[in-house]
Amino acid sequence: MNSADHETDVVVIGAGQAGLSAAYFLRRAGLRNESGFVVLDHGKRAGGAWQYRWPSLVLGKVHGLHDLPGMALGSPDTSRPASEVVSEYFDRFERTYDLPVHRPVDVVSVSKGDDDRLIVAGPAESWAARAVISATGTWDRPFWPHYPGQETFAGRQLHTADYLGVEDFRDQRVIVVGGGTSAVQQLIEIATVARETTWATRRPPVFREEPFSEDWGRNAVAKVEQAVREGRPPASVVSVTDLAWTPETRAAEAAGILDRKPMFERITPRGVVWADGSEQPADVILWATGFRAAIDHLAPLHVREPGGGIRMDGTRVVAEPRLHLVGYGPSASTIGANRAGRTAVHELTGLLSLP
Repeated sequence: MNSADHETDVVVIGAGQAGLSAAYFLRRAGLRNESGFVVLDHGKRAGGAWQYRWPSLVLGKVHGLHDLPGMALGSPDTSRPASEVVSEYFDRFERTYDLPVHRPVDVVSVSKGDDDRLIVAGPAESWAARAVISATGTWDRPFWPHYPGQETFAGRQLHTADYLGVEDFRDQRVIVVGGGTSAVQQLIEIATVARETTWATRRPPVFREEPFSEDWGRNAVAKVEQAVREGRPPASVVSVTDLAWTPETRAAEAAGILDRKPMFERITPRGVVWADGSEQPADVILWATGFRAAIDHLAPLHVREPGGGIRMDGTRVVAEPRLHLVGYGPSASTIGANRAGRTAVHELTGLLSLP
């Protein structure tokens, strides 16, 4: 396939932290207009996945939010919803650096052209590019584990991605599944209005005394990096990040809210059954079970290894050197996103013979 509606040197897919970082460094590398690069984002507004975070997640409860390159977030009101603050910040960044962001564009495929181009296709338009930086992150791929009887549950099941606030849980018996920060935050919130809450995780949660820091985040990123070098599907950075003791979590522990149980064995129409055979009634199961990489649009390139992962050398896909992944594996967090964007552009300057 040679024909496309537009031609450009680089297409960046996604305008979250990793995609905006890549766009910033493409600007610095000398690509100045849409013949140089474009950013295709499926969001209706700036903000990446942050725009979808639940309203009660205020900025002061967020850990690991790093500045975009070249522009500090500043000192916003930490009592405001993170979805609002970060969306405004990303919008300001896009306008300040005059980034050519097109939205909403849902990229459905990336395929090889008949020449040296990759074809990036949306529902209505296509772009022929000399290189592609895919920065689609994980938010669009919520992970739902399967347990026997799950389809028979007569109550409500939802994922963290669907969580909007506590009112949906008032006076209900709620089981929260998952051992990450989102699970703990939502469990604590829901407990203020629910009739009963239960916390279930596959592994015992690990709480740390010190506050979240850059070193803490970098250590978590390093745990994921080895997997992508070997072509294995990466665990999410969140899944390998321990939990922090805070005044809020200490109070929840004292109130018995953080009384964690090992995972149930099956689900019934009325609730769940534990390993000892006892059944616990439930009205809602909230799956705070993380996300997987949103990379289905890359299927035509056949870059996945037999186990489902993609073998990486830095941000470059080994099987397709014109393709770089940022916001994937170790860079699927604000900690690694900026570095990944810079690395991808640095490597592409050689491929594209940029100054």
